[in-house]
Amino acid sequence: MLTLLTRQAGAALRMLVVATIALGLVYPLAVWGVAHVPGLASQAEGSIVLGTDGTPVGSTLIGIDPVAADPANDPYFHSRPSASGDPATSGGSNKGGFDADLLAAVEQRRSAIAQREGVSPDRVPADAVTASASGVDPHISLAYAELQVPRVARVTGLGEERVRELVAASTDHAVLGIFGADGVNVTELNLAVAR
Repeated sequence: MLTLLTRQAGAALRMLVVATIALGLVYPLAVWGVAHVPGLASQAEGSIVLGTDGTPVGSTLIGIDPVAADPANDPYFHSRPSASGDPATSGGSNKGGFDADLLAAVEQRRSAIAQREGVSPDRVPADAVTASASGVDPHISLAYAELQVPRVARVTGLGEERVRELVAASTDHAVLGIFGADGVNVTELNLAVAR
């Protein structure tokens, strides 16, 4: 009986050592190696965006709504609102279309955006007033970007045509033209405007 237990304990200990080496060392190193194959390294490192001085300023995968120092002269394109209200956290609100608080928040956002952009509230696109599931979606619709072009052009001194060119350069198109929708990456666009 004691020999059987000793053999089983020895086999279990050997299996523990093999599994630890294979799953705790070999597998993570293999995944790290594949992730750093040329062409994949940028995505593996978080798709970091560098500023004009070469320092990291954000990620193309995370959209944070910029806050202007002077709201009357706001030079930024804005992303979708965060359901949490705090850009440091992400997540949806789990509120449905008939929730009174959600409807009030949407109407308040619509009025604020219409006032900021100098348009009537019915011209404000849906993605400008509704949060994405994560709350940190880096993309906005072409319609929301176009709504913001006149203000950004006026405040930055760039012509509207130049700002539209920057919007076009920051637009990610649907995969194969059919999967998903075209969207403008706000992080990349604001950096392009700043340059």
